[in-house]
Amino acid sequence: MTASPTLEYTLELIRRRSVTPDDAGCQAWMAEKLSALGFTIEHLRFGEVDNLWARRGTDGPLFVFAGHTDVVPCGGAGKWQSDPFQPEIRDGQLYGRGAADMKGSLAAMLVAVEAFVEQHPEHTGSIAFLITSDEEGPAADGTVRVVETLQARDERIDYCLVGEPSSTAQVGDVIKNGRRGSLGAVLTVKGVQGHVAYPHLADNPVHRVAPALAELAAETWDNGNDFFPATSFQVSNINAGTGATNVIPGTCEVVFNFRFSTEVTEADLRQRTHAILDRHGLDYDLDWHLSGQPFLTGEGALVDATVAAIRSVTGRDTELSTAGGTSDGRFIAPTGAQVVELGPVNATIHKVDEHTDVAGLDTLAAIYQQVLANLLA
Repeated sequence: MTASPTLEYTLELIRRRSVTPDDAGCQAWMAEKLSALGFTIEHLRFGEVDNLWARRGTDGPLFVFAGHTDVVPCGGAGKWQSDPFQPEIRDGQLYGRGAADMKGSLAAMLVAVEAFVEQHPEHTGSIAFLITSDEEGPAADGTVRVVETLQARDERIDYCLVGEPSSTAQVGDVIKNGRRGSLGAVLTVKGVQGHVAYPHLADNPVHRVAPALAELAAETWDNGNDFFPATSFQVSNINAGTGATNVIPGTCEVVFNFRFSTEVTEADLRQRTHAILDRHGLDYDLDWHLSGQPFLTGEGALVDATVAAIRSVTGRDTELSTAGGTSDGRFIAPTGAQVVELGPVNATIHKVDEHTDVAGLDTLAAIYQQVLANLLA
């Protein structure tokens, strides 16, 4: 059986061992395909990170496909049923690292653009690709740096479709039209180390911080809204002690994270957290890290075009969602761009034996092509 172009392209990309931040030649291969379609190619390297900006056309509106060529480590290749970088098809499923996250999406984008340009060589507006090899890593020298470059030269994105695996059971059943913000922190509570038999000569920071953590976990930070669930506070790690059973620790380190809605701000969360900690009389240091602000693309041309494309291709309606983790959309949305995320089923992403439905790849390419037609034909 002859493979479809979408499958062929996905196989080509999976075979490249692009574990973050190594692009392994994926972007050069994509650039060759795009150059043949009349795209102007720019390779933007920052630090160890390769980025690709390719644009066809100079007029607005500017529609951007955004994604990443890097993948997460395999987690022990010996645990896979087959080599994660030698893709295999079994029972209609394509197995390989990046099949779902997100080399299948990149392949579908290329096929969609090839078909769209062939049908509409004089399309309105412009089409671009913003591709990084740093999404699965620190995300410091990838999309955020490209966006800064574009802003510095007044190149404005109007619509952006990020190919992250958004679907739940079948391609197109869920699209992300926003994401929660992510605010993390490392809390270090100071006490006095001592012998467990003489607690009056020590000050146990674990005992000190426990009631404060209970209050933080029980706090209602907001009630969410029509698009976002309520803000969540979660402790992800607690560390204290020397390993000995007879030593009261001198410090306790707590790592926690907020996934927050548009109903609160980063400043609100910081201020309220400090107030709770202070109320418990703790001696502490708190190191904050903001991974991304919440963003939302409500009703508008891009959401309407994407919903209509999914209905046209699959005959199904889709669900709008802001659930899940962060994505590079958090760097693009603040520029004023409308942003949605649409990609394969996400059930096996980052797992051993990651896979995606082969037929779904062609469905995704057809949806992408229809989104382009709805906006630029």
